[in-house]
Amino acid sequence: MGKSLAEYADWLAGRDLIWPAPPVPVPAKATPFLKPLPEVRAVLWNVYGTLLNIADGELLHLVDDPLRMEVALDKTVHEFNMWNSMYRKPGAPWELMFQQYQPLVTDLRLTGKVRRGETAEIDSAHLWKILVERLLQKKYTWDHALYGELDEYCQKIAWFFHRALQGCGAAEGAAEALEGLADRRVVQGLVGAGQCFTLTELRGHLEQGEGLQRRPLPLAPGCVSFSYELGAAPPTERLFTPVLETLGNLGIEPGEVLYVSSRLMADLAPAKRLGLRTALFAGDKTSLRATGTQVRDPELQPDRILTALNQIHQ
Repeated sequence: MGKSLAEYADWLAGRDLIWPAPPVPVPAKATPFLKPLPEVRAVLWNVYGTLLNIADGELLHLVDDPLRMEVALDKTVHEFNMWNSMYRKPGAPWELMFQQYQPLVTDLRLTGKVRRGETAEIDSAHLWKILVERLLQKKYTWDHALYGELDEYCQKIAWFFHRALQGCGAAEGAAEALEGLADRRVVQGLVGAGQCFTLTELRGHLEQGEGLQRRPLPLAPGCVSFSYELGAAPPTERLFTPVLETLGNLGIEPGEVLYVSSRLMADLAPAKRLGLRTALFAGDKTSLRATGTQVRDPELQPDRILTALNQIHQ
């Protein structure tokens, strides 16, 4: 049995590897709106762009900068010894991998099974599983004792590639916000764009940043819903369904739930339609996805606007 994803992340952190630096937040032109919200019994968070600062403002499979794609794919090909099992054509190893990776991303987006009006979400580990299965045709092998079987192995490749592609770090005040709500016995969960490694990434960056000090994330069982599991990317109301069912079993109604995200149309709009209260996090210009017109629209207008995560306690 190989290392778990969390154990692998710890092992990776102990190596002298160079990763892209987390982005420095750029203040957005926003004024906090902190009207009291009585009877909030649960807070749901979006991860990327809210609890975590991430390059590009959101989790991506492809970035526009060719150099970043080159570096991330080159590191991945060499880290997992893929080159010897790749079909040899003219070009650098990363270029040959990119020639498979890019069209596969497009194909998975087009062939994903989603409902009308939804966009397919790519499961990054599944994407890498397809690429590894192609390598297996040329007798590709890996260290099963370290990485585990195929599905576990591809989760670790997905995690490594993402780390190499997009700099990421804890948002200022993220740990304080989570712990403060936990101390007040507010139920917490995560809903939004995410992959198999998102919880591991969140925990790791919070520990490196303000420090949860190896304490479990204060998340209620059954209150985490990520897009890769559903197969549909935000916006979709279906992402909230399992968490709202869990909260309902705890006697918490949608109107007693506050959802926090930096993306108004993708995240807050479907939450509002479901009857949740919403808070727009406008603490970073790069991740903020909202216009003044949208914020003023009565059908979209968030209940609160936060420019710092510690304002969640006000």
